[in-house]
Amino acid sequence: MTVWNIVMVVGGLVVLVGGAEVLIRSASRLAVTFGISPLVVGLTVVAFGTSAPELAVGVQSALDGQTDLALGNVTGSNMFNTLAVLGVASLVGALVVRQKLVRREMPVLILVSVVVLVMALNGGIGRLEGLLLFAGAVVYTVWAIRVERNEPPEVQAEYVDEFVTRAAPRHWSIDAGVVVVGLALLVLGARWLVAGASEIALSLGMSELLVGVTIVAIGTSLPELATSVVAAVRGERDIAVGNVVGSNLFNLLVVLGLSAIVSPRGLPVPDQVLDFQLPALVVVSMLCFGVFYTQLSVRRWEGAAFLVLYCAYMAYTVAEATDSGSLGVVQTVSAVLVTVVAVAVGVTTWRALRNGNRPAVDSMSE
Repeated sequence: MTVWNIVMVVGGLVVLVGGAEVLIRSASRLAVTFGISPLVVGLTVVAFGTSAPELAVGVQSALDGQTDLALGNVTGSNMFNTLAVLGVASLVGALVVRQKLVRREMPVLILVSVVVLVMALNGGIGRLEGLLLFAGAVVYTVWAIRVERNEPPEVQAEYVDEFVTRAAPRHWSIDAGVVVVGLALLVLGARWLVAGASEIALSLGMSELLVGVTIVAIGTSLPELATSVVAAVRGERDIAVGNVVGSNLFNLLVVLGLSAIVSPRGLPVPDQVLDFQLPALVVVSMLCFGVFYTQLSVRRWEGAAFLVLYCAYMAYTVAEATDSGSLGVVQTVSAVLVTVVAVAVGVTTWRALRNGNRPAVDSMSE
């Protein structure tokens, strides 16, 4: 490992995050300029745009034949989004979840997670399966745009404030040019990050999967973290939670799908991914659904529990990848933590149902 490799990783992450930010903002302004509603922009450009780094890294890794890096990037990013991003954002301020997200988006996310796990059971995700995932993203996006047009005025106003009111007026050609620059930065940042991370993995004896789950996944998820935390600080409760769910769906359907399509041999799925990473995605998505359902919120103690679970997930991932002698201890501790959190969520839900308490519904929840 050389200093240049570290510079490439850090520089790649900075360029990726910067490129994603300018791409999101300019694409949002451009869409609004041409008459696309701010709500649709938030559901598509922003939710998907925050996953642009994962897409750039996934496609670049797949093209270079570094499929474990592409897989680790997706699974690690989704775990970071769900546990770390929601955890940190909820500590800033308790997050409110809309009923529609509980009824629609979360079941879809759980279903897609299960579908990906089933696809991987034969040892890989092929090009045909990648096409099916990508087609699912197209169908979901069209469906979401159609049903979300009936959002209440309060939610519409939130998106107008975010994507119209805050934007200083300028000619559309400037935004179009900035979009091109943002795309170029994404490609450049992805190349630097993949090349630097691969060299570091080889020099330290780390697997590409471990590098993808840790360094690359956390780095490419910085836009989601920034977007959700800033939204929580501003009180934009709808954007803070919806951003995470939308990005996770994009990672599974588009990033994983396109990575499988462009890879010459699809995406072979190693045992670590099949035995732990993908099942963990399903379990965490179901746990998240339970938390959302209880009070249509993510309270501070639940956010803290999410962060503890993420630490356990990372400890298990590192111990398994490095064949650490402490793997058995880490497995036991992780199992206990997951069980404790699951029981706490289950008891809270059961008490609410027994007492006949339904989650408080306000204008933002419908």
